[in-house]
Amino acid sequence: MNLLSGGEKAMSACTLLFALFLYKPTPFCFLDEIDAPLDEANIDKFMKVVKTLSGDTQFVIITHSQKTMAEADSLYGVTMQEPGVSKMLSVRLSDLKL
Repeated sequence: MNLLSGGEKAMSACTLLFALFLYKPTPFCFLDEIDAPLDEANIDKFMKVVKTLSGDTQFVIITHSQKTMAEADSLYGVTMQEPGVSKMLSVRLSDLKL
């Protein structure tokens, strides 16, 4: 494992996690910036599997990747317009008119 790049380690972890979900799905899964070390081609592969598994499992993915966000059904964001005051925003991408 020490010889693998960050992206290869992330893909290995995703592969193991997704194999477990195929064997025994859970109601939800939280993933915190798991896509950060991935390049765009691997983000596409990652999101394709997430979409496939989302029929049985609800995924909550914390990300800074615009490519991952573009594939989401809903986005939630937290912003701080003034110090100490957080505001939560949400949008369903299906509601947007493009």
